[in-house]
Amino acid sequence: MDYELLCNKVISIVRLTANFIRKESLQFDAAKIEYKGLNDMVSYVDKTAEEKLVRNLEKLIPDAGFLTEEKTINKTGKTYTWIIDPLDGTTNFIHGIPAYAISIALYEDDKAVLGVVYEINRGEMFYAWKNSPAFLNKKEINVSINPDLKSSLLATGFPYYQFDKQPQYLQLLAEMMQKTHGLRRIGSAATDLIYVACGRFDAFFEYNLQPWDFAAGCFIVQRAGGEVLDFSGGTDFFNKREILATNGKLTAGVLTSIRKYFG
Repeated sequence: MDYELLCNKVISIVRLTANFIRKESLQFDAAKIEYKGLNDMVSYVDKTAEEKLVRNLEKLIPDAGFLTEEKTINKTGKTYTWIIDPLDGTTNFIHGIPAYAISIALYEDDKAVLGVVYEINRGEMFYAWKNSPAFLNKKEINVSINPDLKSSLLATGFPYYQFDKQPQYLQLLAEMMQKTHGLRRIGSAATDLIYVACGRFDAFFEYNLQPWDFAAGCFIVQRAGGEVLDFSGGTDFFNKREILATNGKLTAGVLTSIRKYFG
């Protein structure tokens, strides 16, 4: 498999779908919002974008399976699986806040081999493939080299439907506010992760995520020289659905605080 060639084809598919999302953002009708669960919104834009992505990705690897947020396809692959979020940051999109992205990862035998995240409003295409560096619009990127938690900028997300761990999470946020330059909550985990990959954020942490939220972004962080762990410091973040992504130099410091509240 020529993963570089495949990645370029995926990028072209993503750009086409992004054009549709960008066009719809100018005329979006909030009355067409649907609810999948508490605070879990979806629109025709998410569903149509996913259908467009699936239709074109199927042509690249006909026997590949799909794991998608909107479940517009039910297909299992023996070797390859596409993991797709057609619009990560739907709440931002619905409210006209310019921070949302398309996220696509390809897994081969349960290991990521390709990741593409396109932040639509800034026109920033982040991508990597097996054994490659990470790139932003054809320029190689790396995580930050900041070793000092006191001068770091961190990103996180807030729980929006399972609130059982909210008290300890708020305690963790309070501690990190005092130990860093600050915390940011953009509202798109895929965007948070690619910002770690290019050094804008020094670390990102969030729990109760879905694979389509983080599969591509985590892979790009790793290819940019960063580290991705679960909250116990292990590497089973995919199944535990809890993510700590760092530049590698701040891992111990952030993990110490996380373990205090999520031990």
